[in-house]
Amino acid sequence: MHSSISNLEFIKKEIIRNNTNHEKINIIAVSKTFKLNQIKPLIDYGHTHFGENKIQESIDKWSEIKKNMNNLKLHFIGKLQTNKVKYVIPLFDYIHSLDSIKLAEKIYNQQNKINFKPKIFVQVNIGAEQQKSGVLINDLEIFLKDCKKHFNLNIIGLMCIPPIGNSSEKYFKEMQQLNKIYNFDDLSMGMSSDYLDAVKYGSSYVRIGSKIFGNRV
Repeated sequence: MHSSISNLEFIKKEIIRNNTNHEKINIIAVSKTFKLNQIKPLIDYGHTHFGENKIQESIDKWSEIKKNMNNLKLHFIGKLQTNKVKYVIPLFDYIHSLDSIKLAEKIYNQQNKINFKPKIFVQVNIGAEQQKSGVLINDLEIFLKDCKKHFNLNIIGLMCIPPIGNSSEKYFKEMQQLNKIYNFDDLSMGMSSDYLDAVKYGSSYVRIGSKIFGNRV
């Protein structure tokens, strides 16, 4: 068995043991920087959710295989610049980083052009960090209302990346509460180092790279 498959199965078992909410957890295999031949064993094994954050790399890597395997679900998990939206919408099924009204408008215009609506998470700057993207908690209600009023986006939940060096758990708990307040079913949080805590607080999409594929070089 390929090491990535063994790693994935180990993670699944850990999640089952810690999934006290008994909800479906989708594991996004973060395949950025890895070549398709390194990812193919997971695809052949039947895994369907993969995450990328570079546009050109994603186009080169995924365009052909997605034409032939429409069950594959591609997640854009990085900072999305407005001038790149036209390349992202045709290829990606999910966007995890909606963080501004300007970006919302670009996504709205582009999805109308090609008649495809990706599933979208709003990125919350849960730690109020100046250097990090995301909507501040105090601005979240107005942001969501503006998106609903002006743009026909398929927003399915919230996403966060907790501050580095702090316990993620308190931020995950706050995100779970926010998600309930705004009546979303899905929540995107948790990476290789903290996905079990994220699952504990209701994450339905965890983004795991190195623990599946190994360290990036």
